[in-house]
Amino acid sequence: MNRRAINLAAYPIVGIGAVIMCAPFYFMFVFATHTSAEIYSVPPPSWFGASALHNLALLQERLPFWRNIGMSVYVALMQTGLTLFFCSLGGYAFATYEFRFKGPLFALVIGSMIIPSFMNMIPTFMLMDFLGWLDQPRALYVPGAAGALGIFLMRQYIGAAIPKDLIEAARIDGCSEFAIYWRIVVPLIGPAMGTLGLITFINSWNNFITPLVVMRSVENYTIPLALRSIQVPIDTEWGALMAGAAIAVLPLLIMFSIASKRLIEGLTQGAVKG
Repeated sequence: MNRRAINLAAYPIVGIGAVIMCAPFYFMFVFATHTSAEIYSVPPPSWFGASALHNLALLQERLPFWRNIGMSVYVALMQTGLTLFFCSLGGYAFATYEFRFKGPLFALVIGSMIIPSFMNMIPTFMLMDFLGWLDQPRALYVPGAAGALGIFLMRQYIGAAIPKDLIEAARIDGCSEFAIYWRIVVPLIGPAMGTLGLITFINSWNNFITPLVVMRSVENYTIPLALRSIQVPIDTEWGALMAGAAIAVLPLLIMFSIASKRLIEGLTQGAVKG
């Protein structure tokens, strides 16, 4: 079987997979424009309705919705900025410097990736309580500011993309170590920074467990926790819930559609050096 025949056979499979993947998003946007009674009808609606504004009004009655959106934006931007800074610093150090225990330290960083996230729940709560950070946004972005995945990605990319001769030439010219990082390394690692920034922003935006553990007041809830708080055993307004979910997922869909090519480039280029 030649390559063209294989491609022709693969197109229907890929098309069916794409439809299955997109169907939940489509119905989420459709249900966001219908009332709960219409959603529970048989058969359920398959096209957009006229209750979007009604659902949005219900959502704002039950939640400080736009404040929750703002909290999610603030936390995601702060965590993304801190992660890019500290992970690029750590990756730069592991990629370019030779120091004692470098190998074991990097192995320790990589080894931390195998620890299940749920095992950090109780230590995270105890530490945030000790610091007096419960119910404060900093408890959501400071603890994860130097993740192992980000350090690994930056180390791999910097080691493959930044010639050591360039760094040595900068030192000879009198640049300080931080100036080399800021003026030479950072401008050259744009694809890796874009990849890590996108991954971090999406993970922070979708994070549910950490806000559940450390947040107390509904005004400080991020959007996943806020939407979950209005889901009750009875009398859940599914139309309003779907409207909130649709608004919350829209920025991620836009970001990913714009940056997906750079995400793939950053991941593949960062994997060149072993």
